[in-house]
Amino acid sequence: MTSTRAVVVGDVMLDVVTRPSTTIAPTSDTPARARVGRGGSGANLAVALAGAGVEVTYVGAAGRDAAAAIFIDDLVGHGLRVRLEEVDAPTGVVVAIVAPDGQRAMMTDRGANPRLSIEHVAAVLDEPFDHLHVSGYTVLDDDTRAVARDALSLARARGSSTSVDVCSVAPLRAVGPASFLGATAGADSLFANEEEALALSGRADLDGALHMLAALFDEVVVTRGADGASARRHDREWRVGAASVEVIDTTGAGDAATGAYLAASLTGRDPEEALSAAMAAAAKVVAELGS
Repeated sequence: MTSTRAVVVGDVMLDVVTRPSTTIAPTSDTPARARVGRGGSGANLAVALAGAGVEVTYVGAAGRDAAAAIFIDDLVGHGLRVRLEEVDAPTGVVVAIVAPDGQRAMMTDRGANPRLSIEHVAAVLDEPFDHLHVSGYTVLDDDTRAVARDALSLARARGSSTSVDVCSVAPLRAVGPASFLGATAGADSLFANEEEALALSGRADLDGALHMLAALFDEVVVTRGADGASARRHDREWRVGAASVEVIDTTGAGDAATGAYLAASLTGRDPEEALSAAMAAAAKVVAELGS
């Protein structure tokens, strides 16, 4: 049987993740655990997709540097095809500081990511594929929003299913929900965490957000941290609880959940099964430091 083929368009990032062991000493040394490795929200999702048996091609923009080499080596090691547009700019880097409760603050240098061109993406979409997922960071960046919009349009014209995730609430608020929804109009599936869903919909509660967003997308999936996740398709809704584990670091948990849900959905499993797979994937991620 032929495997499902997915294209993921997203950021190329090097992650530097640190969790201080004590209160931060502003002018001196603070003991900490640290990890350096491949990052990128879309790449986290793509690895989860590939781990579930989907054939994945990853598309993004990067510099000609060691950070790009680390990124490529990691994805290839997970069985992905990598089609990066090489540009004259450093590869993106994000520094994440993880708090004792596992939540994190991220400082981001987007580097080469805003240089991604629709010509590069379109060349990949000329090859056979079944599904296109576009990372929300591509939509939220003023320089690549049109790339996201046009890629989704090309995929629909080729008869492929499409999905998008929100990724980050602060830049969503900065660009405004109308810009995000305008660029992603017509996508089949939307993925968000609860805070993002509320900001995108302008509603005060999850039920209102799901109802509003389900009028714009065929499927809406919202992760809720320790409260689990919800999915809505038209007038039907499913909810599952989170898997109970010790939370070390939430970095990449939402991406893993989205990738696991999408993989399950693309391979014919129902929303409840897909939500359970998403929660299991997220639980595995939060139990370790780094994405």
